[in-house]
Amino acid sequence: MRELMKYILAIATAFLLLLAATPSLFAQGAGVEWDNLRQEVVELYRTGKYDRAEIVAKKALEIAEKNVGPNHLDVASSLNNLAEIYVMQGKYAQAEPLHKQALAIKTKALGPNHPNVAQSLNSLGTLYSHQGKYAQAEPIYKRSLEIWKRALGPDHPDVAQSMNNLATLYYSQGKFAKVELLYKSALAIQEKALGPNHSNVAQSLNNLAMLYKTQGRFAQAESFFKRSLAIKEKTLGPNHPHVATSLNNLATLYYTQGKYARVEPLYKRAQAIVEKALGPDHPNVAKSLNNLAELYRIQGKYAQAEPLYKRALAISEKALGPDHPTVATNLNNLALLYNTQGKYAQAEPLYNRSLVIRARTLGPDHPHVAQSLENLAELYRATNRNEEAEKLEQRAAAIHAIKR
Repeated sequence: MRELMKYILAIATAFLLLLAATPSLFAQGAGVEWDNLRQEVVELYRTGKYDRAEIVAKKALEIAEKNVGPNHLDVASSLNNLAEIYVMQGKYAQAEPLHKQALAIKTKALGPNHPNVAQSLNSLGTLYSHQGKYAQAEPIYKRSLEIWKRALGPDHPDVAQSMNNLATLYYSQGKFAKVELLYKSALAIQEKALGPNHSNVAQSLNNLAMLYKTQGRFAQAESFFKRSLAIKEKTLGPNHPHVATSLNNLATLYYTQGKYARVEPLYKRAQAIVEKALGPDHPNVAKSLNNLAELYRIQGKYAQAEPLYKRALAISEKALGPDHPTVATNLNNLALLYNTQGKYAQAEPLYNRSLVIRARTLGPDHPHVAQSLENLAELYRATNRNEEAEKLEQRAAAIHAIKR
């Protein structure tokens, strides 16, 4: 599930770049200074420098509001960009009102059925998906899809992208029958409109492969992962970060099957690509390090896993801040390593910190909170603190009951 949710984030990134590159829709836009700042935001976002990107995005928003007033589309663009930066930092509560304000501006300026309104709806739906608020995300994604169908026709690539978003939401909820139909429809649209070797086709193939992996249909998953990887290598070159993503995904398939000898070279190649392309302190480097550490942990190579976990945690804290959900995941994984080795005194504070971050950023009823509760309960069981463990297990069960 985490791999698919990462793809949702990639969708949000694509929309940020699209809005940042689109000329003003009004005759007189927010000005040259605003446009320069906007481009700087895109570059900072691309390279993972989110703290600096936030500062520049706020300045761009201030200039846009000053130059063209609060209801201009350039203001909506700046609001959206700042909101996406907040999403990357895990600041979901700060992102939501900005996305809603951008949506209101676009709706008023362009009408409720404009494709740009659909883009804003998509961003808001993605935000809710990150937080596990699936009931709120679903009608927003559906409305976005209907707008694109009506405005662009049923066979437009943006319609396919919207289908992918809705399918990913259903995937998160385990509604696999709905997922496969939407993913296949999206793939058919993209192959017809864009050709069989387009990067969007590669993403749809990747999505279907993820679904098949989850369902245990490993032969189909491997075929689709490999085809997706081949398209990316051909269209983007062998050293593009998106190629690294495909390598990671294929490796996770082999990992699931216990084919560890195939996993390690793929993870290592992916890690080398992202580090060279994005720099040693990019969050994607932390993800690759974490993947390799997980492989070593499951193989019992604890001495090799620990420094990778620690480096991944340090990168995430520096790039995303100490209270980001990704930091919580890094803490959880390092704690799991210590727990596996019986180092309970080292694991417990990490589990606790991970739990606090997840509850605060994702809400008390998010599935990741339940995971943290279960991990901590397991530690309590191992240290004969059964009463404390039972309380945590009951809280986790209550969360699972809510999500069913």
